[in-house]
Amino acid sequence: MKDHVNNDASNATATPRSFSTWLGEMREFLRGRFNLEDDKAQRDEVVANIAKGVEFRGVNLWVLIFATMIASLGLNVNSAAVIIGAMLISPIMGPIMGVGLSLGINDFELLKRSLRNLALMFIVAIVTSTLYFFISPLSSNSSELLARTVPTTYDVLIALFGGLAGIVAQTRQDRTSTVIPGVAIATALIPPLCTAGFGLATGQIRFFFGALYLFFINSVFIALATYVMVRFMGYEKKVFIDKARERKVKRLMMIITLVTFIPSVVIGFHMVRVSVFEAVADKYVAQVFNFPHTRVIECNKHYARGQKHSQIELLLVGEPLGDEVIENARAQLAGYGLERTELVVRQANTEDRIDVASLQQSYQELLEEKNRRIEEMSSQLKRYRVTDVEVNDVSREIGALMENVQAVSLTKGITFDVEGTPRDTTLICVVTRRDTTRVLDAETLRNWLRLRTKVENVKIFVEP
Repeated sequence: MKDHVNNDASNATATPRSFSTWLGEMREFLRGRFNLEDDKAQRDEVVANIAKGVEFRGVNLWVLIFATMIASLGLNVNSAAVIIGAMLISPIMGPIMGVGLSLGINDFELLKRSLRNLALMFIVAIVTSTLYFFISPLSSNSSELLARTVPTTYDVLIALFGGLAGIVAQTRQDRTSTVIPGVAIATALIPPLCTAGFGLATGQIRFFFGALYLFFINSVFIALATYVMVRFMGYEKKVFIDKARERKVKRLMMIITLVTFIPSVVIGFHMVRVSVFEAVADKYVAQVFNFPHTRVIECNKHYARGQKHSQIELLLVGEPLGDEVIENARAQLAGYGLERTELVVRQANTEDRIDVASLQQSYQELLEEKNRRIEEMSSQLKRYRVTDVEVNDVSREIGALMENVQAVSLTKGITFDVEGTPRDTTLICVVTRRDTTRVLDAETLRNWLRLRTKVENVKIFVEP
């Protein structure tokens, strides 16, 4: 009995020990998997590499101009592929990551250089895109342009995680991976600047400010992600004697981050509410306006905030609905959570009802008339054809038949009498001789052409 008690006690103590061992092994496994120390580059190497990309002079400046032109062209012709190409070659992330790095290591000389080059980059890109859109003959608002005028919370998250991926890739010994180009595409820094230039060139101020705000969001949160990752990896800070100035700069960064983030949250929530409203409205229309002889051919949804009422505007075709049916549909709005929504129904009157059968008959008559005209024109074209075989074949055969023939011209025409009535088909053959001193056997040529082209009336003209 005593041995049994001892065994139970030993088992009870063994179980916690095995679990703690397993937990420790799992911790070591995760630490090894998520470890950033294995291929980490030296701090000075990373700082030097990012500081090199901060400068905008020479090649970097020209590449920025060319990338801006390519992105502007892509936005102008609504080509996503061209815009992606511009984002790949754009060097615009350099000064932005320089801002985050300088704040993370207290290098305020690098901070000043980064901000100065960021301002230069901004001015060059805006001026280049504005000049392009000012002289471009295309000025329509494409979907690629419109997509870069309303920033949301999602843009904040994309910039934040894109910035984290970018700085992690920059701190590796091997920086030849696809991470940096991918971050350039995801964060989309150059297209908003081009869209802002479009807004200036076309006088659409909402485009300018919307795109500018999107660029501001991307820049701030890429810099913030760089700062966070630099501190996470424990990069040594530069000695900064004036602690008050250090706190002031970091406080300013926090203010800029909040000023950027809060409006984007408001815009994001608004977009979510609009999406939910449109989804519910589509469901309401699909279920309530499902009639056998009436169809909804257009549905416009207008979401409104505050005291204003949202609106669903429908255009119906087919059998008109009675007032009681429409009122019943309005009464069902509350059941779909659309209490503060107005329903506007537009439909044809009874006398304006579309007769589908008559419409089909008209289309059938139009198609038959079109086919008749095509057959008539084909018959006329066939009448004027020279022969049923290719003319170049006929000319080669004539050349083989008669040595003195250099060139042949064949024309098929219709002979009309004085009253305008067609009487006969005539084949006219004009022959150019190789040797003008030798006589051409026109009768033999005429008889051969009658057999070859199946045209009885053949006229031969020999050029002198």
